[in-house]
Order: sequence, then structure tokens, then C-alpha cells
Amino acid sequence: NLLFLEFTFMFISGVYVFCSVRSHLLITLFSLEYLMLLLFYLFFMFLMNFNCELYYMLIFLIFSVCEGSLGLSVLVNMIRSHGNDLLTSLSILSW
Repeated sequence: NLLFLEFTFMFISGVYVFCSVRSHLLITLFSLEYLMLLLFYLFFMFLMNFNCELYYMLIFLIFSVCEGSLGLSVLVNMIRSHGNDLLTSLSILSW
């Protein structure tokens, strides 16, 4: 039961950082990767408890790596075009 409370606290803190810190894109991407690692560990524990195949973990890792590389490419594109990763510098009027 203590393990469930720890995972709940870690998940809520990750979601809080993702929702509350909106100034930099890099912090948002870090919190997304933190949530993905937490979900990976929870998914692993779930599959181990029910003696399922672990091939699903490989598919989950593939999708999380693709999500991370897509976020990194968006970050690099934004830094090249705007000069920083501040989300407040993005504006519809700058086009």
C-alpha cells in the first residue's frame, strides 16, 4: 500500500510540474519524460504481476523514444527560429 502511495505522489507531482510550469519548453519535455518513465515502471510491474509477455514493454519503449525525439526536434526548431525556448515568445502575430 505504501508503494501505491509513492507512485501516486510521483505521478501527481509530475502532472503538477507539467501543468504549472509553462515558461520553458524544455522543462515541459522533461516532465513528460518523467511521466513516461513512471508509466514504464508501472506497466512493467503490472505485466510482471500477471505473468504476461514483456514484448509490450518494447513497443511502449519504442513509442516513448519516438515521442522524446519528436519533442527534441520541436525544441531545436523553436530555438533556431525564435532564439530561445520560452513559450511566451510564441505568438500568432509573429508570422
